[in-house]
Amino acid sequence: MDLELETDVKEEVIAYLSQFVTAPRRRRMDKVLAWRTRHLTVALEDVYQPHNASAVLRSCEIFGVQDVHVVEGTNRFRPNKDVALGASQWLTLRHYRGDAGESTACCLRQLKARGYRIAATTLQEDATALSDLSLDRPLALVFGTEEEGLSQEAHELADTFLQLPMFGFTQSFNVSVTVALCLYDLTRRLRASEVPWQLSDQEKRDLKLKWLIRSTERGELLVRRFLREREEGG
Repeated sequence: MDLELETDVKEEVIAYLSQFVTAPRRRRMDKVLAWRTRHLTVALEDVYQPHNASAVLRSCEIFGVQDVHVVEGTNRFRPNKDVALGASQWLTLRHYRGDAGESTACCLRQLKARGYRIAATTLQEDATALSDLSLDRPLALVFGTEEEGLSQEAHELADTFLQLPMFGFTQSFNVSVTVALCLYDLTRRLRASEVPWQLSDQEKRDLKLKWLIRSTERGELLVRRFLREREEGG
């Protein structure tokens, strides 16, 4: 449910919906919002295995990364609800559907236009180590398919390349493991830095409204009724 409302009206709706949510739940929302970030974001290119798709969403939610960009050029993104454990309801998922390559380019160009530096995961030997990856500006981590990795378009649009250290015979990590390892390190470093990584007050307000709607039985219906009664009484 997308609501184009003035700030004061949103505050009224939040106050109204809050009466249908327990106090511990409301406190939990505020605590989670305080740790949420859009300074880091994750882009997934044609990740299709349900278990991996779900585990990635779960890791993003746990580590406080709000936005996940899902490129569906060749494969459809089908998370397994049992594995994701409801993570998607707390995240902002942005889908890019179209021909293979074109959807990737659309996603990454939009991220660049919003000020993100694109870090593509790769097996290239000259790639930047995770510990050396700079967080001085917004960063988008791009992960590819389970078998083939990232497309040529993703490599061409990347600003930097990232590689995790590996010391065994196996060539690469599972994609969901790679995401979790990257986010553990980067979110830990980000929150210990002086970079302004937190959400703005407006972003927190908008997310809290969405979360309250999703947490309340018949939340959308309650909001419509409140707005109708407000208008009739105004």
